[in-house]
Amino acid sequence: MTNTKVGNYRWVIATLLLFSTTINYMDRQVIGYVKDYFCTPVAHGGFGWTDNQYSYVTSFFTGFYAAITIIAGWVIDKIGTKLGLALSLITWSVFGILNAFAGSSVVIHAVVRSLFGIGEGGNFPASIKTVAEWFPKKERALATGIFNSGANIGNMIAALFVPWCLIYFGEAEGWKMAYIITGSVGFLWLIFWFALYNPPHKCKQVSKEEFDYIHEDDIAVHAAPSEDVAVHEKVSWWKLFRYPQTWAFFWGKFLTDGIWWFLLFWLPDYLKKQFGMDIHHIMWPTFTVYAVSILGSIFGGNLPRTLIARGMPVYKARMTAMLIIALCPLFLLLTQYFGNKAIFGSYASFLAIAVICIGAAAHQAWSANLFTTVSDMFPKKAVGSVIGIGGMAGGIGGVVMQRLSGILNTHYHAVPQTAYLIMFTICAFAYIIAWGIIKFLNARSTVIVV
Repeated sequence: MTNTKVGNYRWVIATLLLFSTTINYMDRQVIGYVKDYFCTPVAHGGFGWTDNQYSYVTSFFTGFYAAITIIAGWVIDKIGTKLGLALSLITWSVFGILNAFAGSSVVIHAVVRSLFGIGEGGNFPASIKTVAEWFPKKERALATGIFNSGANIGNMIAALFVPWCLIYFGEAEGWKMAYIITGSVGFLWLIFWFALYNPPHKCKQVSKEEFDYIHEDDIAVHAAPSEDVAVHEKVSWWKLFRYPQTWAFFWGKFLTDGIWWFLLFWLPDYLKKQFGMDIHHIMWPTFTVYAVSILGSIFGGNLPRTLIARGMPVYKARMTAMLIIALCPLFLLLTQYFGNKAIFGSYASFLAIAVICIGAAAHQAWSANLFTTVSDMFPKKAVGSVIGIGGMAGGIGGVVMQRLSGILNTHYHAVPQTAYLIMFTICAFAYIIAWGIIKFLNARSTVIVV
């Protein structure tokens, strides 16, 4: 990492963020594995939901998550990351547990899941702001990549734990236990958060050398040449919309976040419909997808750092890395071809999952860098708010993808392979389109050279 004389307490903070994100995604992912039970006909013991009704529940969650994210970013900028992230986790943990008592009503599930989304909306604004406070620019993408990999770890845990709950307790009780147990874990994390976290200037474990290292590039942060944003300038929330960098982040999140939501909530369903897998068989394929994604998150966070170390300016390194990453999801165009059992037989599922692994890893690599563009271009006081704006955009994109998935799966009920062909095609092109928009909007941007 860095010379040991500098100190490494900032990486303890990154680890805390890693675990909060792990819990965040573990709680979030439960619904993807209980969908099959919810959509099982009432005559066979399920709730009798349709794909469209399921998409309404996930869409309401995503919509409220989006709406609160923009507010959460502003609130966290006001009250600070320590209290902001704690309140966020308490909220989503409580309503995550309450999901177990929602019964079979689509409406009640949508309401509780929406309130759950309100809590989850604070995790990323608080985490990105924390990284901006604790890391110099040259380490932010790596730190973001580390905590962002918690999304994959949480998904991996859910991929094994939730099906186990359904098998061990039986589906009728297992879905409830999955919500209760995963929702309870967050309260354990709070103990470590309050014991170990304080802002750098209040943290006794941070040496003067590490404090100076963290703040080595806090001289200025530039926006467009004619609209510079200084570190100590008070930036109003509405003023942020005047900067093209804000809109670049907005569109980058809108076009690509929905891809990850799609994988989170519909991958188990895809494996069931495409390959006839049941709850026993989907555990390891989904676990593998999220395990491989961790490599993407770490690689994506480290790639611009490597380019910077070779003398490339921060902005150019970031955009070069994101272009390379944006090309990788194009492999998703091959998902349904490789998933054709008539051509590849028993190997079809392995090949399709391998392609999905590439797309999922690319998303995590992309996400680590996209988040970091905000702390590259805006002062620390504004980071939470800008991340909130982007989170809102990503949530809106997520709602679009959820509804589209539900509509297509309902329309192509007899041939779900067609529905997923359309969805994977959208996923394949989303990143390169987003990169082009970001490049265009940030064409005049100036960033500090580390």
